[in-house]
Amino acid sequence: MPSRPNPLDTPTSEFTVQRLLDSGTVSVRHVDCRGTCRHRSAEECASHTHFVFPYRGVYLRHVGGDLAVADANHVLFFNEGQGYQVSHPLAGGDASLVVSVAESTLRELAPKNLVCETAAFTFNQQHLRIDARAQALVMLLKHSLHHGTIEPLEAEGLSLTLVSRAIGPRTSRASGATKARRRLVDRAKVLLAGDLSRRWTLAEIAKEIGGSAVYLTQVFQQVEGLPLYRYHLRLRLARALDLIARREDLSGLAHDLGFSSHSHFSAAFKQAYGVTPAEFRTQSR
Repeated sequence: MPSRPNPLDTPTSEFTVQRLLDSGTVSVRHVDCRGTCRHRSAEECASHTHFVFPYRGVYLRHVGGDLAVADANHVLFFNEGQGYQVSHPLAGGDASLVVSVAESTLRELAPKNLVCETAAFTFNQQHLRIDARAQALVMLLKHSLHHGTIEPLEAEGLSLTLVSRAIGPRTSRASGATKARRRLVDRAKVLLAGDLSRRWTLAEIAKEIGGSAVYLTQVFQQVEGLPLYRYHLRLRLARALDLIARREDLSGLAHDLGFSSHSHFSAAFKQAYGVTPAEFRTQSR
């Protein structure tokens, strides 16, 4: 199957690309995808190495026989010259912040255990799970660049901090789980992303994807390194990070995201990000 260029280089009606920052060290793009391709796309090829931080929606990225679920809990590594395909299991599209850094800088930042031992710089895995602090940095960078409230030098520093955080020691590592277990967890991820406001039970999730609640709980913890309920909570909070800058009614936002009350939402948000929703909204503006 012939490869097509990366959408960052040649935006189409399927993609909208907004350039937020360009310097000799860092570039930041905002990419919005309509997500109309439900089956595997034609193979695309990254023209340069970059980090993709999805924050809205979900899609699947296929590199050969390897599959990665792209959602707000992960950073994806797109290696220069590496072919990949994308599919969208759910309607609604997706949006991501894309960060690129100069290769010389990238070689300084990246831990050796994440990089292939080859002359060309290449990450040896598709994605890593990021922590709550990295999620907050993604949206602070997006909001501040969008509103023009950050100087280029500060934006460069924030971008490098984000990259360092995403690939640093706080990031979970490969679990060593079997492909069958990873596929089970991937199905659970897509299910949770499809309805962020729903108050799922373990029995409901297990019924939807197949398997027992006990087995699902154990496998999810093994593969992702955190409980299933906390994974879902972080998806909901990540969506709040995106919406909060343009929502005045925080109680309504809490309800829309499935929280039982504004106080519940505020407490979970502060525990994850260290500030209240109102404080983050002020920062992002």
